[in-house]
Amino acid sequence: MIQPVKIGDCLVGPGNPSYIVAEIGINHNGDINLAKRLIDAAVDAGCSAVKFQKRTVEVVYTPEELARPRESPFGTTNGDLKRALEFGAEGYAEIDRHCRRMGIPWFASCWDEAAVDFIAQFNPPCYKIASASLTDDKLLRRHRTLGKPIILSTGMSSLEQIDHAVEVLGQENLILLHCTSTYPAKLEELNLKVIPAMVVRYQIPIGYSGHEVGLYTSLAAAVLGACFIERHITLDRAMWGSDQAASVEPPGFVRLIKDIRAIETAMGDGVKRIFESEKPIMQKLRRVGL
Repeated sequence: MIQPVKIGDCLVGPGNPSYIVAEIGINHNGDINLAKRLIDAAVDAGCSAVKFQKRTVEVVYTPEELARPRESPFGTTNGDLKRALEFGAEGYAEIDRHCRRMGIPWFASCWDEAAVDFIAQFNPPCYKIASASLTDDKLLRRHRTLGKPIILSTGMSSLEQIDHAVEVLGQENLILLHCTSTYPAKLEELNLKVIPAMVVRYQIPIGYSGHEVGLYTSLAAAVLGACFIERHITLDRAMWGSDQAASVEPPGFVRLIKDIRAIETAMGDGVKRIFESEKPIMQKLRRVGL
């Protein structure tokens, strides 16, 4: 029996409604007003929560990487870009206020221990650990000290690496997300059958973090047992930014959530029965051979 994980007021696990997260990530392009518009779009679509990313730039990236030439609206180096995409305390305080006004939970992927401590001041309902951090044992342990549910993405990771991360974190209050870490991901590399295999292997709630183009694969993930669905949200897939093309626009999020909820209704409970609505048809059409 897989035990659900409680995120805020929601139980996440088999038999419960899918927890659907709009990953804002860095699609706000460092603009707090754009971030708030993305929050509003997620609320209008009926998302369960929104998610951001938080890095301490000088910790996550080497000086050589920050100095690497890279043209962007913010300057000519990779450091110019990375620093511009990070909100500080004032920005996240505004995000926190806006999410509270709109009635939607928010949390973040923290890429380093200082980022974990920074986000902790806002008392998020859970923490997300990105695929890139799955092998960072110190970061995993730092998350665990906070006593909150943890969602761990498993892109670009072997089963042995995932096993080790689960051993470090423990299985309590843990959700694993199947993921392919390319943007956008190719259909032939999504490997959605891993979802039910992970359910069997780990016996904890399993979800899906998708970076592909289109919605039907996320619906398939829900059918295969993903109880937590994460997709990036954008106002316009043609907008500047590295993750925009692999994101879903607001009308797509509306459709995605509507279709997942319809699937959940249609899945039923797995007990074969004759419905009352079938009985008049049965009386008219049933044939019995002797």
